[in-house]
Amino acid sequence: MLTNQPKKKKNIQRFFLTFSVVLIVSGLWFSTTSTATFVKGYLLYKTGNVEATDFSSKPESLFVAHSDKHTSKETTHSEYPKTPEIGDLMGELIIPKLEATLPIIHGTDEDELEKGVGHFAQSVMPGENDNSVLSGHRDTVFRELGDVGKGDLLIVETYSGTFTYKVRQVRIVDEDDRTVIVPKPRATLIVSTCYPFDYVGYAPDRYILVADLVSSN
Repeated sequence: MLTNQPKKKKNIQRFFLTFSVVLIVSGLWFSTTSTATFVKGYLLYKTGNVEATDFSSKPESLFVAHSDKHTSKETTHSEYPKTPEIGDLMGELIIPKLEATLPIIHGTDEDELEKGVGHFAQSVMPGENDNSVLSGHRDTVFRELGDVGKGDLLIVETYSGTFTYKVRQVRIVDEDDRTVIVPKPRATLIVSTCYPFDYVGYAPDRYILVADLVSSN
């Protein structure tokens, strides 16, 4: 039995060594993944750019010519003449309270939300009558959205104009609540993210900003 003691000791040491290596590798993987997400979100929050884009000028390629029945001349539509494709950069969300400028991507799937704030494709475009819905992750672009409340401004800048909204209401709703996307009688902006902000794992609720259009250029 004495001769088996060194062998057992080596087996125990080998087990703990292997276990330690697994823990270290898993920890490094988790840390790297979390760090990458944090860094990406921080850069999006601070720079607000997927690529350098000037929304103050309107390239002709975004306008669709149509025939004017009264003059028989081709004119250009002043509002959104062309629906963006899913994944397109369609504008910027400026939040003065946070000194943040964030890219708005058409669509709200994970691919779009990784690039910035997503525009719910089934809602109207910003500036139009009815309900325009924007969503983003609480741990990236909307990490400080909880500091924005009633009376604060939200500015959406697109090729079709700059639209300024004022927050009228802050709501906390269940993730399955669909009242935030019901039709509105006037131009309304809904900004949504997961809630609570410090929740570990998948958050069960949504933090909702309801804002009314107050000016447009």
